[in-house]
Amino acid sequence: MKLAILLALLALSTFAQKVTIESDDTVDFSQYKTFSIVNGELNAKSAALNNDLIHRKIEENIRKRLTEKGLTEVSTRPDLNVRFNLGAPRRNERDVVAVGPYGGVRRVRVVYTDGTLVIDLRDTSRKELVWRSQAVDSESDASKIAGHLDDMVKKSFEKYPPKKK
Repeated sequence: MKLAILLALLALSTFAQKVTIESDDTVDFSQYKTFSIVNGELNAKSAALNNDLIHRKIEENIRKRLTEKGLTEVSTRPDLNVRFNLGAPRRNERDVVAVGPYGGVRRVRVVYTDGTLVIDLRDTSRKELVWRSQAVDSESDASKIAGHLDDMVKKSFEKYPPKKK
């Protein structure tokens, strides 16, 4: 029974994140060998998501994932410039909760934070965006989103380089 509950919770946490990828179909991504992280912005109101530690954590994860993909970080003349943005607007939803033994229900307000991490790869010679990832994680607590940032970056770069269509 405990195993079933654990598996259900794990499945829910896995589906809490949604990652979408956009890329330029005309680009040969095998030409890119180097990158530089040039800009990262944190636009969250929560202190749990808007601080230097979070900024460095995202940069380190991007660096790790691109290096695993065979790219090398350089300080001058990179093939790709990497930019990222983490935003976290709050939203309210109404949920229906069962109460009492006779099937009564009550409506409750639930506050969620949507942590949205956008990672852009820009071709430096063409000065154009060639790849974008948008990872969204909905939680009721911004500190939980902070704990999921590693996974958000990992899931984003699982789809890099994009497959040819």
